Amino acid sequence: MIWKNNPTLEGITMINANTMVDHLGIEMVELGDDYLMAKMPVDRRTKQPMGLLHGGASVTLAESLGSIASVLTIEDMSKQSVVGIEINANHLKSAKSGYVLGKAYPIKLGRRLHVWQIDIKDEDGNMVCTSRLTTMIIDNKS
Repeated sequence: MIWKNNPTLEGITMINANTMVDHLGIEMVELGDDYLMAKMPVDRRTKQPMGLLHGGASVTLAESLGSIASVLTIEDMSKQSVVGIEINANHLKSAKSGYVLGKAYPIKLGRRLHVWQIDIKDEDGNMVCTSRLTTMIIDNKS
């Protein structure tokens, strides 16, 4: 297992209260040994004017999942923090309603850099977006 400090879905939900994750209705749904999954509604908060899932909402889901997952691998969060330094996304299929489900898993977990693959699928299992996020582990200033 890659996670430190025995994280729980309930604890992650508490950390995300009153943030963009909370505002968009993103809900953490599964914490595996080496992956984190969340679902996001395709609704008025996440659609663009044409009624399709907004690409920026997909990127928000991807960056949120990868960043949260990166934080969960840190031994001592009082000494270190995580910042995103690069993200890319390929939007492969539209979604108009229901939920999309994102799954983040590590490509590389280094001492200072993490690279996460995040795949987002619709409720039928069709790939909607694939994304890669790089995060940097930084020391907190005293």
